[in-house]
Amino acid sequence: MKYIIIGLGNYGHVLAEELSALGHEVIGADISAGRVDSLKDKVATAFVIDATDGQALSVLPLNSVDVVIVAIGENFGASIRVVALLKQKKVKRIYARAIDGVHRSVLEAFGLERILTPEEDAARGLVHLLEFGADIETFRVDSNYYVVNFTVPEKFIGYNVNELKLDSEFGLKLLALKRAETLKNCLGISFSEHDVVNELPDDDRIQAGDRLVCYGRYRDFQKFWKAL
Repeated sequence: MKYIIIGLGNYGHVLAEELSALGHEVIGADISAGRVDSLKDKVATAFVIDATDGQALSVLPLNSVDVVIVAIGENFGASIRVVALLKQKKVKRIYARAIDGVHRSVLEAFGLERILTPEEDAARGLVHLLEFGADIETFRVDSNYYVVNFTVPEKFIGYNVNELKLDSEFGLKLLALKRAETLKNCLGISFSEHDVVNELPDDDRIQAGDRLVCYGRYRDFQKFWKAL
C-alpha cells in the first residue's frame, strides 16, 4: 500500500519507518529539514514542506495513495488546518492523530476515517501491565468489551481448554489458542513463533508458552484474572 505521512516527529517517524520496513511505499512530509533528512533513506520519498500552506501541500500526490496520515500532534492549529485542507482537496481516506479530548472532538467533526490516539493507547497498555503484571495485549471494542490476548499462567499448564470454564463461569468467549513453536533462523539461532491452533483435540492440554485470545467485558476479565 501507499501512504503519505504528514508530520515526522517521534510518532510520525516511527510510523513511517515501520510501514516502510513492512514493504509499503511511504512518502513523508515535514516542515523541519532535519526531520526529513533523518528519514529520507528509510522511506520512498520525503519532502520539506509547510503542509499548512495549501499550495505547498499540492506537491504531494494526495489522491494517488491509499491513506494520508496526519501525524502532527503538538501543534493543534497546524493539525486542524492540514486536515481541513485535505478535506478541501477531497482526499478520501484520512487518518489523524489527536493528543487530547478537545483535539479529538474537533477532528471528529471532519468525519475522518480514523482518529489515532497513541498516547491514550500507550497509557492503557501500561495500566494493563501494572494491573495484571503479565504479558497481555488488548483491543478495545467499546467502553466495556475487549479482545484480550495473554500468555497462560503456569497454573493453567496441563489443563484441557474446556476445563477452564471461561464462558460458563466468567462470560469470556475463547476466540483462539496460539501455540509457541521453536524454530531456527538461517544462522542457526533459535526463536519462538506463535501459530493459531485451528483444531484442538478433546484431550489436548495447555502447554507452557501458549497464548489465549478471549472476548468479553473488561470487568469479567478482571474477575477471571483475580480468580487465578
